[in-house]
Amino acid sequence: MSKQSPVTGRWGSFPPAAPQDSGPRQAAADAAAAFGAAADEVDDAAAAALHVNRTDLRIIGLIGAAGAMTAGTLAEAAHLSPAATTAAIQRLVAAGHLRRDTDPADRRRAVVTVTPATAEAVGRIYGPIAEAGHRLLTGYSDADLELITGFLEAGRRMQVDQADRIRTHPAR
Repeated sequence: MSKQSPVTGRWGSFPPAAPQDSGPRQAAADAAAAFGAAADEVDDAAAAALHVNRTDLRIIGLIGAAGAMTAGTLAEAAHLSPAATTAAIQRLVAAGHLRRDTDPADRRRAVVTVTPATAEAVGRIYGPIAEAGHRLLTGYSDADLELITGFLEAGRRMQVDQADRIRTHPAR
């Protein structure tokens, strides 16, 4: 039986994997897939710790990074319908993760923010991961880090492009 990458392994033999070689290019592709799968595991654990689903965790992250967002801006950033966004906001407000506030720039608009308690919990969950990641990076030269950064940025752009492709031209 051939070795499957963690992402392919999640789906069994479907979808078909890209042509494989046994060299460094395949090793890098497998490592990138394993890294993505490990990041998913962290997010699954974080969502469970916060008692939310993965979409709600993503919403908390988007709002936390922005500081405050309107429902419309959040829907666009999260790629959710307005109705799904409203339901998620209501769920997260009821759970104590988000707070509705008046937009200080336009008192007619409402914005949502992450509650201090949730911001603190997210910091306790992800802070040690950030610290461990920084410790890992200290073992690399500046040239290595430039190469790694270039690879990760190119991979991120490729993933976003593929997500857009899938949203625009679904397989159905």
